Amino acid sequence: MKNIVSMILISALGGAITLGTYVLFFEKPQIQIEKKVDSLLNTIPANYSNAMYSSGENTDFTIAAEKTLNAVVHVKNTMYKTIKDPFAEYFYGEGYGTRQYSQIGTGSGVIIAADGYIVTNNHVIKNATDIEVTMDNKRTYKAKLIGADPSNDIALLKIDAKNLSYITLGDSDNVKVGEWVLAVGNPYNLTSTVTAGIISAKGRDLDGTTNIDSFLQTDAAVNAGNSGGALVNIRGELIGINTAISSMTGSFIGYSFAIPSNIVKKVIEDLMEFGNVQKAILGVNGVELNSELADKLNIDNTSGFYISNVIENSGAQKAGLKVNDVIVKLDQVKIVTFADLNGYISTKRPNDVVNVAFLRNGKIREVNVTLIKYEITKVAALGLDLENLTAAELKKLNITNGVRITEITNKELANYGVKKGYVIISIDDNKVYNVNDVNNMIANKTSGEVMRIEMRNLKGEQERYIFR
Repeated sequence: MKNIVSMILISALGGAITLGTYVLFFEKPQIQIEKKVDSLLNTIPANYSNAMYSSGENTDFTIAAEKTLNAVVHVKNTMYKTIKDPFAEYFYGEGYGTRQYSQIGTGSGVIIAADGYIVTNNHVIKNATDIEVTMDNKRTYKAKLIGADPSNDIALLKIDAKNLSYITLGDSDNVKVGEWVLAVGNPYNLTSTVTAGIISAKGRDLDGTTNIDSFLQTDAAVNAGNSGGALVNIRGELIGINTAISSMTGSFIGYSFAIPSNIVKKVIEDLMEFGNVQKAILGVNGVELNSELADKLNIDNTSGFYISNVIENSGAQKAGLKVNDVIVKLDQVKIVTFADLNGYISTKRPNDVVNVAFLRNGKIREVNVTLIKYEITKVAALGLDLENLTAAELKKLNITNGVRITEITNKELANYGVKKGYVIISIDDNKVYNVNDVNNMIANKTSGEVMRIEMRNLKGEQERYIFR
């Protein structure tokens, strides 16, 4: 039996628009609201030296459109809710005043394998009870959620089908600013829509509004419903998943953002193999350089990642990186900003080896760094240390998601009985899959805002704690 404990604790907690379209049904009225192993994937490196595309043919999008349209699907999620009116039940008896309604969300998805694997945005299918996929030929399938990574806003679905058209993944690291691209999706439920534009920038972050620091920016028109759709190059290779727009109105006014395909590939392969995302870190802290900071530090370079701290026992420390070093390349990929560094590391797994080129005393040096697994985080606002759970650990605990408490520095929480080994299941009814989710959810809270945390105790019972 679930033991629900509600407690008011201490005061601990001091534009990008996602592209799903949501329709809320309350009986008859309809309200539409816009809101925010071996790899199973085939990857083809982008080849920019191919003379076939060096002439005026590079503005012919028909080949890319033909390759893509049949592999981009319409995704519909349905979430059922029940609302009870306690006053109606009091006056008229049990069962009166109970209403059920369904919330329907729509977006896009991309078929990435012939046997029915589909990638989309996590926010497109978040909290879904049922997921339905409609193909370009109008055939529909029930979809199963294989896994999701809310921190990167990626979800992997599977339908029971064979010999499907699919899109091959390109290499997003080789995408060039100014390159032509197509956005393919289902904006405003207009199926099979293709728009064209160019790559406007790489390595974009959105000022902390999302955990992703390395978006591809494009001026191809996307709108509500394009979320989870494909961003492809003129060869029809997937180079990104359309995710957000920058807008004051909620509609496209010039720029949109896509998650690079290399990050997508890494995330979905992790979900297939491990059931969660294996996050790797280099083992350094620091800041991106600019002219003002370079002058203060007496450094000639005005771009790159300046190391202010090296994490003990990390791959960076073992390889010899030191404070005041400036990272300028990773595996020959130029590092100008923090987004460049974080975006590249996001495509790697723990124990991968990365070649790091860095400046020390005005001279370029290179070392190979073995990345370590990012498992534990300190959530200062809560006074907790947390770690991710493996798929095997989740199965043993008979749960599908959660992060485990490894240390408690919040005395009031400890006094209320919270112990090491408790598992945080959700925050404000949003499921927690990894420690990044907790960090992001807390970061989005304003001072004084109530936060409800659901935990699983050592007996397998559910407890609720309320922070204000």
